[in-house]
Amino acid sequence: MNQDKAAPQPDDRGLRNLLTRVLTALVMIPVAIFVVWMGGWLWAGLVTLVSIGLFIEWRMIVGADRFGWVTLGIVYAAAALAASVMVRLDPQWGFTALMFILLVVWVTDIGGYFAGRGIGGPKLWPRVSPKKTWAGAIGGIVLSLAVAAGFAAFGIGRLVPLLLLAATLTTMSQLGDLFESAVKRRFGVKDSSHIIPGHGGLLDRLDGYVFAVVAAAVIGLVRGGADGVGRGIMVW
Repeated sequence: MNQDKAAPQPDDRGLRNLLTRVLTALVMIPVAIFVVWMGGWLWAGLVTLVSIGLFIEWRMIVGADRFGWVTLGIVYAAAALAASVMVRLDPQWGFTALMFILLVVWVTDIGGYFAGRGIGGPKLWPRVSPKKTWAGAIGGIVLSLAVAAGFAAFGIGRLVPLLLLAATLTTMSQLGDLFESAVKRRFGVKDSSHIIPGHGGLLDRLDGYVFAVVAAAVIGLVRGGADGVGRGIMVW
């Protein structure tokens, strides 16, 4: 046997996957922040394209001629689009609110990844997502609360309401992740696509964001009205 051509060890593959994920994030995150900052048609155009991509991947997972599942996919993608646009429309608080949502979603993913792999322990819901652990879920929550504390420390919102908001959004983000995992498992699919190196598809990357931004938009709409969704999210 040629030892030089032996397959890489699992640890090597894991390290390479982590490196790919990090490098991809280092490219995508600044672009996302810039587009959120610009807002307007640039942000609306981006989230429209992304929402179309979400629906296309959804159709690839569930297949054609399944009316109920296809309809659910339309609602899922449309809700992501509407919520993302509504939050950013607030001229005073839209950017801040979206950044709060994005940061909570990002650190939920980061905390879940590192705490889950570093600590391990009991699985969160093994039938749906065998790799997710309670340690990872708690790690995501802890980092999300840290984001809320950071905003409050800089005078952007009040501490207790922001902590409650962060706890709500990180929970919704994790539910969104589990929801997408359940759909993929239902149809025997591992990744929604391979469009994002190290992360899979748009659904794989944005499942938590969709649930979080929709929940935040509902909160903001109830509290701030259609023209003050961002304020309704951040000002308590």
